[in-house]
Amino acid sequence: MTVDTVVKLPVIAFLGAGSMSGAILSGLLRPGVEVEGIRATNRTTAKAEALAALPGVTSYSTETDASANRDAVAGARVVVVGVKPAMVPDLLREIADALEPGTLVISVAAGVTVATFESILPEHVSVVRTMPNTPAIVGRAVTGVAAGLRSSDDDLALAVSLFETVGEVLVVPESKLDALSTISGSGPAYVFYLIEQLTATAIDLGFTPEEAARMVQGTFRGASELLAAEHVEPTELRRRVTSPKGTTERAIAVLEEASLKATFDSATQAALARARELAAGA
Repeated sequence: MTVDTVVKLPVIAFLGAGSMSGAILSGLLRPGVEVEGIRATNRTTAKAEALAALPGVTSYSTETDASANRDAVAGARVVVVGVKPAMVPDLLREIADALEPGTLVISVAAGVTVATFESILPEHVSVVRTMPNTPAIVGRAVTGVAAGLRSSDDDLALAVSLFETVGEVLVVPESKLDALSTISGSGPAYVFYLIEQLTATAIDLGFTPEEAARMVQGTFRGASELLAAEHVEPTELRRRVTSPKGTTERAIAVLEEASLKATFDSATQAALARARELAAGA
């Protein structure tokens, strides 16, 4: 979404406005986004009241209102399902007959397949499955979006427009979503882990925790922004930093000897296996 673009979206209901749905909702409140209406449900009254304080948001508490979810989806063009995966089937059965023809239901529930949604919801409702990641909180998400069997091109375009308010969108077949989750979904944790370990190394070299954090976090931030600004491959940027027979070259040789690629292969395969286990149990 560019600065000059105005994104217009229909009425959207968020069922279970937890951290991820909350981040997406916050994207709708940014300048340049016009939404006909935003509704949100949450279990506790306190969270519902906090959401109600946001401009343009109508909030419901399932703790005090048994019909909250059904009220939220009534007349909504888009319904974002953000409850815990184990809660999804019961929620879908609860709202199924309250969804109007042409409603687009978007899943942000990890591991729950389109088939699960479509088997419970009426045929006049379409489904799109998505996999956002936590940088959505700061508008820097990478979201995988997969069409359902009943979703149209317009449904898919609407889902893409919604998630572009919080970052970049990659449209993929559903068969690739679990693999995508091992890269962009889990990826922030990999980056945080690398930062954590390099920070520990800096401390071992005699820097204070504050100095180490400033060095490491600033370096990661700067490197990411340089990569985005230069529009060249990371291999080329690494080459520019790695002077022949210099200190960086020696360090890179150690990293290559440690077979980081093989380590990432093993890590992502482990994550993918777990994603498939969760999908099988959903």
